Amino acid sequence: MKPQLQAIPAAPLADALGRPLRDLRISVMETCNYRCPYCMPEGSVDEVALGAKQRLDFTEIAQIAKAFVAQGVRKIRLTGGEPLLRRNLPELVSLLKRIDGLEDLALTTNGSLLAAQAASLREAGLDRITVSVDALEDDLFRRMSGGRGDLSQVLEGIAAAERAGFSPIKINCVVQRGLNECQILPLFEFFRNRGHILRFIEYMDVGSCNGWRSADVVPAAAILARLQSAHELMPLAPTAPGEVAARYGVAGGGEVGFITSVSSPFCGDCNRARLSVDGKLFTCLFASAGFDLKPHLRSSERLSAEISALWRHRSDRYSEIRHAADARKKIEMFFIGG
Repeated sequence: MKPQLQAIPAAPLADALGRPLRDLRISVMETCNYRCPYCMPEGSVDEVALGAKQRLDFTEIAQIAKAFVAQGVRKIRLTGGEPLLRRNLPELVSLLKRIDGLEDLALTTNGSLLAAQAASLREAGLDRITVSVDALEDDLFRRMSGGRGDLSQVLEGIAAAERAGFSPIKINCVVQRGLNECQILPLFEFFRNRGHILRFIEYMDVGSCNGWRSADVVPAAAILARLQSAHELMPLAPTAPGEVAARYGVAGGGEVGFITSVSSPFCGDCNRARLSVDGKLFTCLFASAGFDLKPHLRSSERLSAEISALWRHRSDRYSEIRHAADARKKIEMFFIGG
């Protein structure tokens, strides 16, 4: 009797710098109901609404996602703009959850529309939710959302997500010097006491419309020092290769993380691809252009081959060379997600 031969797994798809493809961010909506000054400031962006015919439909998104999973992607995050502006989003969640090999499906939202949709998203199979909250003071929160946000709506959305079974929920906070530094401790304590995980994000030079200045960045080390003045924090090991957050455990329970694209870039481990709502692949958050995948949708083989070729040639590392990089115009973050 011949011995049974074990299948040899295919080598992971890697880019020109040896980074594997593991994470796909999918923008499902290019517009937003907020005008956060660090992302989509009021009056400084052109009209970006594409219209339904220009957006990928759910079947097309699922087809592209399936091709990415076949190339090694294990985690997908739905983003925007504000993804909950997209009608019938649970339908897309359900389609994506049927893809063999996908291990984690998450969503990032500003939370303003979450109260009405949390239960249906959970029922459709969504695994995790991240909500952006930059302040706990009503007036400051409204200011940081461009005069459009209502903190009570967001907190209601988080509560609805808790009831639906999302736990822990990740909370993102972008810290800007002279604006919301005073919120670091209140946010940390408020969400830690509710069992959620706060992520402090350094203000980044994404896109070209937010008027970014390095002087407005509060380095993660300064945020950490402020937290350590009141709590004992211990470094934690990454949970997965390519994890962007530097994680810390809190004495007595809890976790906090820091995303340090400016002060301590992590390009060397970046395993993320980004798909825009109109079907373009962006190989970097700071890219100036994307690669259109729509012409390849008629053939699954051609689509997979195009994704593979584009990733193998990828050499982006903007955050590591930002001070030497040219002044090219970058795609806006709201168009491809964070």
